[in-house]
Amino acid sequence: MMRRFAVLGLVCFACTAHAQSEKCEPSGGVAFVCGVTNPEDLVLVPETNWIVSSGMADGAGFYLVDSKTGSASVLPFAADPDPAFAGCTTPPTPASLNTHGLNLRAAGPGRAKLYVVGHGAREAIEVFDVDATGARPTLTWRGCVPMPDGLAANSVASFPDGSLVATVLFMPGKTFLDSVMRRPTGAVFEWLPGDAGFTLVEGTELPANNGIETSADGREFYVASSGLQTIVAFSHTNPARQLRTTRPLPFTPDNVHMGADGRLLTAGMANDVPECGGAPGPDHDIPKLAACPRPTIAVAIDPATMRDTVIATTPADEAFSNATMVLVAEGQAWIGTFSGDKIARAPLR
Repeated sequence: MMRRFAVLGLVCFACTAHAQSEKCEPSGGVAFVCGVTNPEDLVLVPETNWIVSSGMADGAGFYLVDSKTGSASVLPFAADPDPAFAGCTTPPTPASLNTHGLNLRAAGPGRAKLYVVGHGAREAIEVFDVDATGARPTLTWRGCVPMPDGLAANSVASFPDGSLVATVLFMPGKTFLDSVMRRPTGAVFEWLPGDAGFTLVEGTELPANNGIETSADGREFYVASSGLQTIVAFSHTNPARQLRTTRPLPFTPDNVHMGADGRLLTAGMANDVPECGGAPGPDHDIPKLAACPRPTIAVAIDPATMRDTVIATTPADEAFSNATMVLVAEGQAWIGTFSGDKIARAPLR
């Protein structure tokens, strides 16, 4: 199923989690947070030391990570349906919820909205309230916006007016070979409050649309093309216009988040690793490539110029690979993975 797809150099299909490791000692100059399953995306709860992690496996749900201690625990959720999501009044079951891309938007002191690419029993963007006014943040499910039939979202981002944009990595009939050959495979879809569902944003078709983020003023959004190894800036219009792009990056960008300093943060696995057969191509054995440890590269990108600066790296290491994203907290780079049982904590450059 499409929900199992995640980036792997270009795109990894049917990614299988590595065997759960019992070791949590630092390795290769990198420390780890353990006790998680496929922490594909991470978001920092504003004005706190708490990080929310997704779990990209059925029943994994969410994890709450203390950025000061590096401890992780399961983060449960309550349910209180919001009439604004009248078409989705039944919460997902914890046993089936498979969480992927995350987006968090502040909604007042100690409160935020959490938008989640959800898989499992349904393909939808699940919406949660975050209450961080107590000793530990709590989640309350409020509703969902279903994806169009036959489509699975990869990443989600929100605008100040409450509208959402979500990426689809592969439209029906599109393949890994298409993305390798730099042919468009995916697109961006938008939902406006009050709409019944998502609508295609014309002009956003790219080879493997992956991570997505919005500008603070809501006038632009930014999409990671895993096929092109670039981040592309678009106008917030429909049709959208391509405004700017990064250079081809030396890694496959996955999730994209806005950092505290206004720069875009993204990370991924190094593209051309001789020990793993070189740059991914149409003849690669994809499961074998997924199992081959590759270095992580994390960058910050100036959205005005699209120039990138490396902020952290991790070496090729069996302890941690398949990197998907980066955020900065407590003076460290926190790096997620689509296939593993750890979050990496690497020193910043």
